[in-house]
Amino acid sequence: MSNVTDELKNALSSVVSGVGDVASTVQTVARKNVSQGLQTVGQVVSEGLETISSTGTSLTAGVTGLVRGAVDGAKDAGVSTTEAVGEAASVAVKTASRVGGDVGEVAVSSVTGAIEAAGDIGGDSGELAKGAVLGILKAADEIGSEAGSLVRKALLNAVALPHDIIDALLTGKTE
Repeated sequence: MSNVTDELKNALSSVVSGVGDVASTVQTVARKNVSQGLQTVGQVVSEGLETISSTGTSLTAGVTGLVRGAVDGAKDAGVSTTEAVGEAASVAVKTASRVGGDVGEVAVSSVTGAIEAAGDIGGDSGELAKGAVLGILKAADEIGSEAGSLVRKALLNAVALPHDIIDALLTGKTE
């Protein structure tokens, strides 16, 4: 097994027994693995979500932490955070689809993770949200029209997301 899988299984067993919360635990593991160059952003997110799914833990809480950790780690490693968040969000949606998760909820959690990561690293939340949405839309369209429709509907209906950015991206009117 990989570093992410082993670390997440160990960390999540503590969370399940009440010692911590999923999002921050997953964020820490993801950040470490990306920043130390142990794995790429996509590998961390994919293996992380598969591990979370196999433990019965919430994918939505897990993806928020994975996206935050991947962006934090990318910044630490000197990698473009906008590219990292796009890859993390894209892989999250594809992995959720593969493991039977709700792609709409994972999409919303990915954008939430991107916005929270901006706060962590002092980045532009609009740019990171935009990168996440673009990655999500690309992945959803690759999965199929049903996934694309579910993701778009979830993003538009999520109250806590920046609708000016999402509306612009969905209508093709990017500034």
